[in-house]
Amino acid sequence: MSALARLGATQQRLLRQLLMAPQGCSVEELCERLRISHNAVRQHLSAMLARDYVERGQARATGGRPQARFRLTEGGRALFPRNYGLLSTALLGKLRERYGPAALEEMLQELGHSLGSHEVPLPPEASQDEVAQQLAGQLDALGYEAVVARHGQEQQVEAFNCVFHALARSVPQVCKFDLAYMEAASGRRIHHMECIIRGGHVCRFRIGDAKR
Repeated sequence: MSALARLGATQQRLLRQLLMAPQGCSVEELCERLRISHNAVRQHLSAMLARDYVERGQARATGGRPQARFRLTEGGRALFPRNYGLLSTALLGKLRERYGPAALEEMLQELGHSLGSHEVPLPPEASQDEVAQQLAGQLDALGYEAVVARHGQEQQVEAFNCVFHALARSVPQVCKFDLAYMEAASGRRIHHMECIIRGGHVCRFRIGDAKR
């Protein structure tokens, strides 16, 4: 269930009204559009402000006392679904069709390396455990639900949420993005030991030697 669906029906309606009003709405306007009382609107706005879904906008002069206005934050806008997966699959499929699988793989590797290069890797003398901890944290921040797990005598990184899950089924080259990102972010060779798309329980990565 999405975060939007977990909200009450009136709060969902309030957020949709603000979505349709980029300049924001006053309490009075929301009362009229939602057909609820001033107190109810203020209670719902307080709850949405506390969750950082709504913020106070610039008050509008009305000839009398300026009316406070409320608008969606970026977090509030993010509650509404965006079908990036469908667009990404179509786009990558077209790139593969036009340039071929090898060229698409190269593009994804370059993109992963570019993004991973923004991370600051640990020094070459850092232990494998330290690299695994940092890399798991970086992947977790990207939505991979990543943790460090011991396999034999070494620590490896396991990701339970493949952020490209649906996409990777039809465009398996996207896994090259993951590896390129991790190698650039860590400065180490990364070995893909297990893959959810290929039947594994997790996406598991072994940390190799420092890249030269």
